[in-house]
Amino acid sequence: MKRIAVRNLRLCTKDCLCLYVCPYGATDTEDSIIDASKCTGCGICADACPSGAISMVPEDYPPQQVKTDEVKNAIEKLAYSRTLAEAKARRAASESGKDGLRRLMKAIEGSSRLVAEDLMREGRYMLPQSSNALDLTSALLDDPPSKDFPEESAREILSRIRCNDRKESGGSYRCSVCFTEFTADEGETPICPMCHASGKDLETI
Repeated sequence: MKRIAVRNLRLCTKDCLCLYVCPYGATDTEDSIIDASKCTGCGICADACPSGAISMVPEDYPPQQVKTDEVKNAIEKLAYSRTLAEAKARRAASESGKDGLRRLMKAIEGSSRLVAEDLMREGRYMLPQSSNALDLTSALLDDPPSKDFPEESAREILSRIRCNDRKESGGSYRCSVCFTEFTADEGETPICPMCHASGKDLETI
């Protein structure tokens, strides 16, 4: 299984030893993101990094472990209850006139979100390459949950990440937004190459 190097910018202390040891120049980039197209997975940069900011990760992850519908439904129900708790704590924090109670509610809000996120990852959305995660991203793009939803980022995710647990038939598509006709390979999520529309904005031809 091929591995590639990734840098955690929060851990990077700018010692820059990785710049000197990489034989292919993959670590020497303007945005500090290791160039995956040049990385061969040798691991020299990760071994040399004094702050442990570079890790070697698989280029292609295996499909997420399949769970029964009973387990998935139970996890999603519990995650939903944590989401409600987060909203109630946020409202209580904004309405509280006491500093101690406000800080307590903010802590409960944050912890409720963390628990909900962990539950959703465990239940169905651990890997961005999974069909569940890509379908959710596409659904959120079709019906954004808020005005500040990062639509451009969602489109980029759908255009860059290939599903690893579902074979799509591929074929030809017409975009109903800009009327571009294009083809998508088997296993590739269809995204309009001109306006980046996806999901219900595309029709099979």
